[in-house]
Amino acid sequence: MFENKEKKYHIYSDYLKNRYGKKVFKVSLNGHFTCPNKDGSVATGGCIYCSPSGSGDFAGNVEDDLKTQFQQVKTMMHKKWQDAYYIAYFQANTNTYKDVKSLRNLFETAITLDKDIVGLSVGTRCDALDEEKVKLLAELNQSVDVQVELGLQSIHDETAKWMNRGHDLNCFDQAVALLRQYNLEVVVHIINGFPNEDKTKMLETIHHLNTLDIQGIKIHMLHIMKKTTLAYLYEQTPFHLLSLEEYVDIVKSQIEQLNPNIIVHRVTGDAPRSSLIAPLWTLKKFVVMNEIDKRMRSEQTYQGIYYKQKAL
Repeated sequence: MFENKEKKYHIYSDYLKNRYGKKVFKVSLNGHFTCPNKDGSVATGGCIYCSPSGSGDFAGNVEDDLKTQFQQVKTMMHKKWQDAYYIAYFQANTNTYKDVKSLRNLFETAITLDKDIVGLSVGTRCDALDEEKVKLLAELNQSVDVQVELGLQSIHDETAKWMNRGHDLNCFDQAVALLRQYNLEVVVHIINGFPNEDKTKMLETIHHLNTLDIQGIKIHMLHIMKKTTLAYLYEQTPFHLLSLEEYVDIVKSQIEQLNPNIIVHRVTGDAPRSSLIAPLWTLKKFVVMNEIDKRMRSEQTYQGIYYKQKAL
């Protein structure tokens, strides 16, 4: 049922290896983007959990050109995997938040940096997409496989307002529909652990995503990072953060209720040790992953076991 016997859900690395025949890794590039909820066009300050660097802590150096960034990140990644294909990955900030001419130049350059680049992955927001930009991505999809990572975090509009997200669920749903109209692969980011959400609300986010035509999901824990609005709020009025045990239980339940056709790209997120305030257990990424795997194996459960009962 699952390629990796240790996993009870469909993992992204297996999906890539089956698709391309060998290891594929992402090379994170920084295209010097900002965000519409940082520059004032939607809001200012950005999402309250966002670091000043715009979540591009593992991307290339923004001061370098794309070729230099690619070579540096590629060389580092090859220390772990010697033989692999590559996906050019624009992660930091909102990577469709420029005019179409600029986007074309940037993305066309990126996918021609190496003959072994098989894909382009673009992280963005629903309010930074329109049909002209989506058509460009669809055009590039004829040359390499294009994947769009859409930040959602939560389906609950009250949570979106609390985090200064700058858009509502309807905007997100419309963006997914537009991307799928042009046959572009959609990967959705969600965050567990918002202080106003209990397990039921976090599962409701999964139920809603099951009603949409998405191809992948990234599940993260809410991180309190230095120099963020969230850090200030947390220090002034500390609130409950999920324990490792609580997080494992919630992610297990989310996977159980997730459409079995959706690829699970992540079940926990990375945060630089130097920037993380809490929860510190998230630094042990492989421990978190292993605990989820152990729990699912011990309970003999798997992705989608409750999908039909819970899908809306």
